Amino acid sequence: QVQLVESGGGLVQPGGSLKLSCAVSGVSLDSYAIAWFRQAPGKEREGVSFISRGSGGTKYVDSVKGRFTISRDNAKNTVYLQMDTLKPEDTAVYYCNLEAPSGYNYWGQGTQVTVSS
Repeated sequence: QVQLVESGGGLVQPGGSLKLSCAVSGVSLDSYAIAWFRQAPGKEREGVSFISRGSGGTKYVDSVKGRFTISRDNAKNTVYLQMDTLKPEDTAVYYCNLEAPSGYNYWGQGTQVTVSS
């Protein structure tokens, strides 16, 4: 059974950093692309970053380019999201996502990130 478990969220001041982790079990991570999404109160869930399988090519939404870095450690079956220079508008619940070949989407439970002074 595929499971995704996020961790690393918390309260941080503007300009600070957090590193989120997404631990994947039930599949070998190197065969799958992983995406990070976030959902702020009253807003739709939006894609934040994506890392492909294999070469590990990455993509970012414009609002986080230059501040966030996605990476993967296939040996640990874990994907990371390093978030630097955090802004209050980054406040959201962050989720990792894995799309199976069937098209079914697996989600973690989410981790809360709050950026506030």
